[in-house]
Amino acid sequence: MKIAISGKGGVGKTTFAANFAQWLSNKEISVLAVDADPDASLGTILGISDDVLANLKPIVDMKQLIEERMGGSGTYYPLNPNVDDILDDYSISLGALRFFRMGNIKGGGTSCYCKENSFLQALVNSLILGEKDTVILDMGAGIEQLTRGTALGVDVLVIVTEPSKVSIQTVKVIQQLALELGIPRVLVVGNKVRNSKDENFLRDHFPKEQLIGIIPYSDELLEMSLNTGNIELPGGSLGVELNTIYQKILDEGR
Repeated sequence: MKIAISGKGGVGKTTFAANFAQWLSNKEISVLAVDADPDASLGTILGISDDVLANLKPIVDMKQLIEERMGGSGTYYPLNPNVDDILDDYSISLGALRFFRMGNIKGGGTSCYCKENSFLQALVNSLILGEKDTVILDMGAGIEQLTRGTALGVDVLVIVTEPSKVSIQTVKVIQQLALELGIPRVLVVGNKVRNSKDENFLRDHFPKEQLIGIIPYSDELLEMSLNTGNIELPGGSLGVELNTIYQKILDEGR
């Protein structure tokens, strides 16, 4: 199963992705957690130490590796480079869970990043179309890494939102992109909900079959985003709510 998770920066999507990946691995499901957002901290929340992460550059920034796979520094390069062994060589194992830092598509400025982006697209193809494990893609605010072909390999796109107009607008943009790419199932999860007013705000903007869960504001989840040790899933009513949401995503992807 391939699950992409997106949402505006600051809504808590990376903590959500980390919890979901750990929840799956606790069920003895082999999981590949992919940090595809250069501004995120998925590895940290998963409990990977700072010194290990410091030595793990995003794949898209590994110039020598990209040059080797793309045929050197010439003008012409393969559109489908061989990347099948990249995951084995550059992922970190955490029991039933593996972590991989991919990086994001490059753009802007005066430099041409055609090779880097072609290489990254090949990685996305490999992850979504070839990887046998359950894949959790922490994708940031957009889904630019996905083309129409790879998007069809995504089983579920989950968009995390907080109860604000700006966050809702981001959801709408991502939903439109997902529609254009043909992603079959697009779900929304409300996060950082403090009261009934916040909850009603979200329910007014999304139909109930699309809004699959509401996560209340939690100091426990906030602290988890700063965690540097082994991740522990929340308990109590919060844990029950998260369990329900994760199970719904799993059921949707089957």
